[in-house]
Amino acid sequence: MRKIVHLSLIAIIFALTGLLLTRSASLPPFDLGPQQSVTTVNPEMGVHTRLTDEVEAWKIKYTLQMVREMGAPWVVEYFPWAYREKFPGIFDWSHSDLVVQNANRQGLTIIARLGYAPEWARPANSTPSFLAAEDYERFGDYVAAFVERYRGQVDYIIVWNEPNLALEWGFQPVDPAAYTQLLSVAYRRAKEANPQVQVLGGALAPTLAPPGDEFALNDLDYLQGMLDAGAGDAMDGLAVHAYGWVYPPDDPPAPDVVNFRRTELVHQLLQENGYGDMPIHITEGGWNDHPRWTRAVKPGQRIEYTIQAYQMAQEWPWLESISLWAFRYPWPAKTYLDYFTFVTPDFIPKPIYEEVQRYAHGEIDK
Repeated sequence: MRKIVHLSLIAIIFALTGLLLTRSASLPPFDLGPQQSVTTVNPEMGVHTRLTDEVEAWKIKYTLQMVREMGAPWVVEYFPWAYREKFPGIFDWSHSDLVVQNANRQGLTIIARLGYAPEWARPANSTPSFLAAEDYERFGDYVAAFVERYRGQVDYIIVWNEPNLALEWGFQPVDPAAYTQLLSVAYRRAKEANPQVQVLGGALAPTLAPPGDEFALNDLDYLQGMLDAGAGDAMDGLAVHAYGWVYPPDDPPAPDVVNFRRTELVHQLLQENGYGDMPIHITEGGWNDHPRWTRAVKPGQRIEYTIQAYQMAQEWPWLESISLWAFRYPWPAKTYLDYFTFVTPDFIPKPIYEEVQRYAHGEIDK
């Protein structure tokens, strides 16, 4: 008898959960405002927003409005699997609907980053970046559901994030062949849901870590491993991260240096493997102006380097977009990370925002 009552309670809980999620998806529509378009001299410009943990609808809208007003047509945004599918097969799209609808209304093109496994899809005591091979199809279910829901609204997705770092691969040894298997599942499921969606592999972290390193693998070696495993046929483009650290954006690329132009070496590797026409998207990158961080530059240099990087990106015909990290955090990180942002949590534009805006509106000579 107790067992029957227990099972009945579980059934009621799931039913109520489904009802609540359904109701949350049918709440009165938020005022999105009139349809907008982006005015810019550089159609490849973008920023990585961090709206994942922004709970207030007006702040989501205002963030994306400020992106448009700055002159950046592209945004990269994170849509964690664990936040959307909290129980198997039960989705809560209320927050992602707000982000997607507001971005579309502001005239922005979204690159959606998908990852972050829920507890029910991974072993106990594992991290959200861990996913066993037998659960790849579960992630594929989420990819298919996301792509289907936002068909015509989100045309680009990134599968996972920085898989060449152990931290982002569940603290397992990094494995380009295993990631390619995950990418292949996601690619198949995405194309079944919407053949027009563009699936991006990566996004690879720039690192010089040698084979066998417990924390990471050199991004060029990792990409070669992906291509050897067949990744070229399981992605429409490649997402990469391009941080400049202390170097100016025109610092020459070299295999033993992490700088902005390392992206050219990534393109060269694709070319050598027969994928020279594959577009690359920079989905994180830029410079930091913390006063005491060893990898930071001065505020004036950050502004100069950022604008120069946006300009250089237009000279690379194989680069489709460049979205720098990060537009705004919902609250202060209280670390060096705050010095990557363009806008404070209170929406106060930093000098870099204002100067990039001037550039995008043609007020700064190229």
